[in-house]
Amino acid sequence: MKLIDTHCHLNDDILYKKLEEVVDRAKKTGVEKMIVVGWDKKSSERAIKIANRFPFIYAAVGVHPNNIEGVDEKTLDDVLNLYQNDKVVAIGEIGLDYHYVKDETIHEKQKQIFIKQIEFANLVGLPISIHSRSAFFDTLEILKKHKPLHGGVMHCYSGSVESLSEIIDLGLYIGLDGPVTFKNAKTPKQVAVEVPLEKLIIETDAPYLSPQQVRGTINEPSNLVYILDEIAVLRSMSKKHLAEIIYKNSCRLFKL
Repeated sequence: MKLIDTHCHLNDDILYKKLEEVVDRAKKTGVEKMIVVGWDKKSSERAIKIANRFPFIYAAVGVHPNNIEGVDEKTLDDVLNLYQNDKVVAIGEIGLDYHYVKDETIHEKQKQIFIKQIEFANLVGLPISIHSRSAFFDTLEILKKHKPLHGGVMHCYSGSVESLSEIIDLGLYIGLDGPVTFKNAKTPKQVAVEVPLEKLIIETDAPYLSPQQVRGTINEPSNLVYILDEIAVLRSMSKKHLAEIIYKNSCRLFKL
């Protein structure tokens, strides 16, 4: 059974300092490939460094909405131009996050940087990894006006079942993470059942969002199997068959 963790942060200090162990544990649980996602210049550079070290690891580069402070046009260009490395398979993690920030001036800057990164991804032929927290309407509005031409994924999808069709119509995939395993996570479980199988991928977001079975611990790509297990149960499918479909979806989106 082959798995791909399509969104993890091995470039986070907490995992980077024990990188070999983390990668080894992931491989032992069937995680054959991983995509390490950046959130600013330093983390994007580190994602590439990790990807260059392991043949089965890839990178995404970009500026996260919570990391836009001090980001000017040159800084953004410096980050995005990292795409030229052969191991870069996506632009991300990009998007909008209004959860802690209520200042509309900052919201506007988030939108501008999000749009620029979508347009850049379209220009260089890469999919995008989209972060949207407490900003679903604005995220969707931008995606409709600036459609990702090479696809992308709604990372850690937290929208409603009703909104799925709008996301799918844009050619995007749905990324499900640890929350789908939480006991009272009604909406993520409904999404896991309703999302078209050909548009589903899974991710850990390690070191964050640990699945229910290991909640309270530092998340790792090796925990991806818990997400697969939960979705297989919810959809009354064999893990093997589900894993095959999700693996193909991931390879198709990121051209692995």
